[in-house]
Amino acid sequence: MDKVSMVSKYIIGLIYFVFGLSFFFVTPPPPDESIAPFMTGLLSTGYFFPFLKVTETVCGALVLSGFFAPLALIILAPITIQIFLFHAVMTPGITNLIMPIAMIVLHVLAARSYWSVYQPLLKPKTK
Repeated sequence: MDKVSMVSKYIIGLIYFVFGLSFFFVTPPPPDESIAPFMTGLLSTGYFFPFLKVTETVCGALVLSGFFAPLALIILAPITIQIFLFHAVMTPGITNLIMPIAMIVLHVLAARSYWSVYQPLLKPKTK
């Protein structure tokens, strides 16, 4: 594993572990009025954010520890994409996209070192 992939893996793992875990200990600020209906809907389900944050925390810990890191990165990939789409659609402005774009780049760089693990998943089925 090259240094860039290794550093990227630790940074993306830390982002998910810290921000996932902080949900359970820090009260988030009230949402902006433009996204309040969306966030209220997600919060009113009662399960969405706890499930999401447990997933982020566990997968972040797996990436940091190296155990099942390729699987954890696959599980986190749709979350990373959703974070980008949320900021692109719900909070327009280039400054709101800096962190999501950085997360995508870090995610791709971290996953790059596991290409040999992912390659069989991307082959078409043969008869």
